[in-house]
Amino acid sequence: MKLISWNVNGLRACMTKGFADFLALEDPDVICLQETKMQREQADFDFPGYTEYWNSAEKKGYSGTAIFTKQAPVSVTYGIGVEEVDAEGRVICAEFQDFYLVTVYTPNAQRELVRIDFRMAFEDAFRAYLAKLHEKKPVVVCGDMNVAHKMIDLKNAKANIGNAGFSYEERGKFSELLASGFNDTFRMLYPDREGAYTWWSYMGRAREKNVGWRIDYFLVTDELRDKVQDHVILNEVAGSDHCPIKLLLNV
Repeated sequence: MKLISWNVNGLRACMTKGFADFLALEDPDVICLQETKMQREQADFDFPGYTEYWNSAEKKGYSGTAIFTKQAPVSVTYGIGVEEVDAEGRVICAEFQDFYLVTVYTPNAQRELVRIDFRMAFEDAFRAYLAKLHEKKPVVVCGDMNVAHKMIDLKNAKANIGNAGFSYEERGKFSELLASGFNDTFRMLYPDREGAYTWWSYMGRAREKNVGWRIDYFLVTDELRDKVQDHVILNEVAGSDHCPIKLLLNV
């Protein structure tokens, strides 16, 4: 099963930068999107062969997630049961026969960590939500989790210690999530690979210089570890300040 996750930073904008061509070329079984920044009725595009599930933010042009899938899910649910979080359209869960697939757009703590309290509350609620799913069957989590976990996961690590996305608080919560039974599939397969990033600032030709961060993930619970065939960072694909990531799963 080929799964793709991509923070498209506005799907309408990404559509003008080759999204449909990318989807046709990769032809994934499921693609999970973050930061769609739209309601479905705001565009007239469609994707033949895929059933679409959208969780848009109440605020227009902000946040939002979507799942497009070829295989019909057993069920689909939206949000994690926390009103303030769910208003921002940050989580969708598609249940398949062998596992739950959850896509997430984790809140950004923002400059000076002004939203760190909201972020920490989200982390705890999201971890508890995943634990309940995991009681029933294995779980795959993908998306923009807005944290570089280790020094190896961003170019200028020392200079960014304490900043949003590389604060001790955010990294600690990510460690808690992994300790609860999840595996970072990229580091599981490529523990020492440097220069592997999924997001680059639009400033200072960062992408051209590969001055980036790895903040997009596929995580799997322990039961699925041996079913992970590969995790590929598609860093040559433009269209957003993030690149897509791909998980090949033998299920």
